[in-house]
Parts: sequence; C-alpha cells; structure tokens
Amino acid sequence: MVSLVLSLLLWLNGLLESLERPSVGNDLSRRQLELSALAAPAISPSLQPLLVGVDPGGLLLAELEQQAQEGGDSTTGSASAQASGEREARISLLERALLQLRQGQPAAARPLLLQLQRLASAEDQALIEQLLMVPQGGNMPAEALGMLEDPLVRRLSCQVLSDTSDCAEPAAERRALLQLLGINLLPALALLVGLVLLLREGWLRWRGKQEPLPGLVGPDLGVIDVVLLIAGGFVLLGEVLTPVLLSPLLQSTLSALAIKPPLADGITVLAMYLGLMAAPLLMLFWLLRSRGEAPQGRWLQFRWRPLGSALRKSVKYLLIVLPLVALVGWLQQLVWSDIGGSNPLLELVLRSGNGLTLACFAFTAIVLAPLFEETIFRGVLLPVLGRELGPLSAVLLSSAVFGIAHLSLGEFPPLFTLGLGLGWLRLSSGRLSTCVGLHALWNGLTFSNLLLLAR
Repeated sequence: MVSLVLSLLLWLNGLLESLERPSVGNDLSRRQLELSALAAPAISPSLQPLLVGVDPGGLLLAELEQQAQEGGDSTTGSASAQASGEREARISLLERALLQLRQGQPAAARPLLLQLQRLASAEDQALIEQLLMVPQGGNMPAEALGMLEDPLVRRLSCQVLSDTSDCAEPAAERRALLQLLGINLLPALALLVGLVLLLREGWLRWRGKQEPLPGLVGPDLGVIDVVLLIAGGFVLLGEVLTPVLLSPLLQSTLSALAIKPPLADGITVLAMYLGLMAAPLLMLFWLLRSRGEAPQGRWLQFRWRPLGSALRKSVKYLLIVLPLVALVGWLQQLVWSDIGGSNPLLELVLRSGNGLTLACFAFTAIVLAPLFEETIFRGVLLPVLGRELGPLSAVLLSSAVFGIAHLSLGEFPPLFTLGLGLGWLRLSSGRLSTCVGLHALWNGLTFSNLLLLAR
C-alpha cells in the first residue's frame, strides 16, 4: 500500500508537471513548413497546392508569428539542448524577418533584426546590417550569401539582398521534397492500408469468422506481486532511487573521460534507461524463480519462433493501430489543442546532429523500451489482471497504466490507444514477441520522422 500510494502521488505530480513542459509539436509544425517552403520550387506548379499549399512562405510566416505570440520556450533541458534551442530561435527570428521583407514589410521586420543584431554571431552581423538597410539599399553579393548555413535562409536572403535572379538551391530543394514525401506520403499510404485492414477485421468479427482467442498464459503472480513490481520496482526503485544513485556516478565518469555534449546526452539517456530497467527486472526474476516449473513458452510467453510470423503480425497490427491513433490525435486537437508536455527525448532527437548520440537514442527507443515496457505491461500486468478481471478489462486497465507511466497528459490519449492495440495483439496472438515487434516498429517510425524533420 505504501508503494502504491507513493507511486500514484509521483505519477500524479509528473502528469501535472507535464502541463508546464514545452511541447515539441511547435518545432515539428515549423520544421515541416520550412521544408515545404524550401521544396516548393522543386515541385510542379500543378502539384504545389496539393503537396505544400498555394503559398508555403506565407504559411510559414503565419506559423512563426503565431508561435511568437504564444511565447513558447523550448530551450530547456541539457546544455546542448539549450544551445540548439537558442540556435533554432535565432533561425526562426531571421526567417520571420526575411519573409516580412520579401512581402514588403520592412517596418515589421526591423524590430526582429535589431533583436537579432544583439544575438547574432560576428559572421552574421554583416547580413543583419544589410537587411536593416532594406528597402533603401541593402545589397550583398551571392558569393557572400553562399556562406550561410541554412539553405532556406540562404535562398530568402538572396531574394531580398542579391541582384541576381537565380537564388535556387536545387540540391537542398530536392532533399527537402524527399523529406516531405517521407513524412507525409508514406504515412498517408500506411493509414489507408491500415483503415482497410481495420474494416476487414471488424467485418470478420461481426460475421463471426475470426479465430477464437488463445488461452491467456502469464506469470503465476498475484495482484500484490504486480503492485510491488510496478509501484515498488518500476516507480520507486527505477524512476526515483536509480537516478539519485546513478546520475552523480555517471556525470563524474563522463567528465573523467572528457565526453561532452551532445554525445554525453546520448550516453546519459542510454545508461539511465538501463538503470531504470535493472531493479524491476531483477525483482521479476526473483519472483518467477520461486514459482516452480514454467509452462510451455515460459512464463512471459515471448515465443520468438517462428520469427517471420511474429513480424508479420506486428506489421499488420501497426497498420491497424495507425488510423485509430490518428483519429484520437485529431479529436484531441479539437478538444484541447495546446496541452503540451512532450517526451523530452523527442526534442533531443530532433536537435541532435551527432551520429553516435542518435545511435544511443535509437537503441534506447527501438530496442530497450519495447523489450522492457512490453515485459512489464503485456507480459506481466495484463495476464495477471486477466485472471482476476477478464481479458477485456485487463486490456483496458493495462493500457491506462501504460499511458500514465509515460507521465504526459498530452500524450496519454494516443498512448492509451496504442496500449489497446498492443493489449489486443497480446490476446489474439498469445505471444509477447508480437507486442515487442509492434512497439519497436512504432518507436522506429516516430524516430524516423524526427530524423526527417531534423536539420
């Protein structure tokens, strides 16, 4: 009871704190519009309204001005994340000023340029000074503008300041178009296929042609064991005690090895997640070893073989879950569009350009998280609740705990929906490996989208 009460208080506090945490949604929206504005010249005029809109530059300017009015601050977190956030803020200010100058609004752009003049590096001061002279006579040769790092900023600066009519960035424009297709077209096709599969599953179940559910086999544990495992092992030992003990040791080790951000961020995330996993998994091992002989397939029913059938089932249910999560996300936007509270790892992935750092993030998100979370929520919690409450109630309750455990009110509705899909897959397949596969594919898609949107 003590573990349960403390865990509930900690989770409630985490959910409330998530309302104050910045959301990565604004960064994603702005980045997608930046790609649209950059890719527009590489798209046939007849397809532009469909792919990027009639005026992608105007849409980007409207989004930047709206975010400025909302006053969102996404520069929290580690030192490297703050530095990256400050860089993003300077780019956003410069893009706003350039888009306003291109639209003939020098009076609106001037305060932004003066603010940038105080923040800009020495290399950018010449550009800012020339932009402040528009429309009286600002001018820079195209060769000087070619030194600018961001291709969209480079093209907009060329259009505003250069006397040449050729400001195209063909390589960057083609790359941006491919990124947009990867972000929009492929998910749209997956949603369409998933909707067809979802309707087919519903039709077969309505006609009574679905195969009966296999027996739900799980660990020979009681509700008290599960409460101790999740509340005591996962929350108190894993989420509370482990960071207190591990963080100082980890920081001193990184300092001694002279490992600095952003690589230090990736190693920290990986090591902290391994520490989080250790206590509950050791506790689970201790609980199961005293339960005697395991059933066929072992207590957790991973049943990896045949691997091909598990993977096919995971892909099928990924496609089925996609339209359901998309629908829930759309409804959430209608009811409460600015709930905030994104997972901090999303911002780290979006803003990190270091390959080893991204590899640490990817291994944590695509390998460790699915294995650990599915072991706890679908390998242990769901079967134990299924014996006490019935399979459907167990799916609902385990999905709710799964969503709450991520400590984000903004992400709870889609995570709860994903949990329902994972729980139903556990029931229908009788295998935990299919759930691990679906979870890994889901995290992999999210990670890939972030990489496509990263600079």
